[in-house]
Amino acid sequence: MHDGEATIARVADLLGGLTTFKRPLTSALDAHEVILSGFPGNALVHLATNVAMIRRPESFEKATGISLRTFQRRKKEAVPKRLSQEQSGRAWKFAEIVGKATEVLGSQEEAERFLERPAIALDQRRPIDLLSTPAGVELVEDHLERMRYGVYA
Repeated sequence: MHDGEATIARVADLLGGLTTFKRPLTSALDAHEVILSGFPGNALVHLATNVAMIRRPESFEKATGISLRTFQRRKKEAVPKRLSQEQSGRAWKFAEIVGKATEVLGSQEEAERFLERPAIALDQRRPIDLLSTPAGVELVEDHLERMRYGVYA
């Protein structure tokens, strides 16, 4: 398994893996297809179970684009409604960033702390606060890449 496949597998696991997707995801094309069709509603349940920081309402909404109240309402449905393409894409991207931060920082606990702490390189903004736009996501990903190579400025 090369790096790309390992990253995709890690992201899929945060979203529930085989339980959620009913098949292994091994490529970016697999990820594209499941995002396009919209994740099953239980993907967010798995994400909230696997990533402690998004159990807080403001963090959940920034990470997924869905309010915690809407999520809680959906969770009670017998068959939770599928996520939209946009919601699925945001959930995937958030899980991907958690995975990258875990890789760079050594543990998921540290990754979650990183996402919630103001960062000098991000003009004292918290990475979680930037995840609501594609430009903000790119800033966080660039920051993680610089950290990976020891370039903080």
